[in-house]
Amino acid sequence: MTAIRVLLVDDQPMIRTGFRLILEAEPDMIVVGEAGDGQAGVDSTRALQPDVVLMDIRMPCLDGVDATRLIVESGSASRVIILTTFDLDEHVHDALRAGASGFLVKDGPADSLVDAIRTVARGDAVISPRVTRRLLDRFSRLADHAPPAVPPTLDALTARELDVLRALSRGLSNAEVARQLHVSEATVKTHVAHILDKYQLRDRVQAVILAYDTGLVRPAAGS
Repeated sequence: MTAIRVLLVDDQPMIRTGFRLILEAEPDMIVVGEAGDGQAGVDSTRALQPDVVLMDIRMPCLDGVDATRLIVESGSASRVIILTTFDLDEHVHDALRAGASGFLVKDGPADSLVDAIRTVARGDAVISPRVTRRLLDRFSRLADHAPPAVPPTLDALTARELDVLRALSRGLSNAEVARQLHVSEATVKTHVAHILDKYQLRDRVQAVILAYDTGLVRPAAGS
């Protein structure tokens, strides 16, 4: 079994030590390096080519958003999971738009972090449900609560693909989407693949951003 190679980028040594202890207890993970600021994270990513970069969002020299953007724009195969102390962080959307494959809060359970790394290493993406809620709130702040019409920019999607995209935008996993729509998980994966292909999207995070940007999803009235 090939171990998932992880780079830790955080300006707090104790945080990096904690993550290292968690990850190196997993048989399929190895921490290949650490960096204390965003620029060092970019340089270490270039040198070490990790599978996954755990990136703090607020750091000196270069913050996690700009560091992520530089890593993605370089064409690196390394995928970035952004970590923050607060799910209210105003930079969530900027980080995801920069190309992050995930966004998690640091106070989540250790097994969620481990699962997220495995998910992202497989080429999928993750967003904490708490973060998804905040994104929905931000994008709908000025909107009324009428059910949104399907934006013309999403005309390429079938009705079922739109259903899947709406579900993804609420932070649901493939298995949860399958249960909600009463279809198999394999069918959901096929729909997700079609959505990504039609709009040339890297992963499901970018699909969620598309749903927010087009106004396809908004919170229900009273949220």
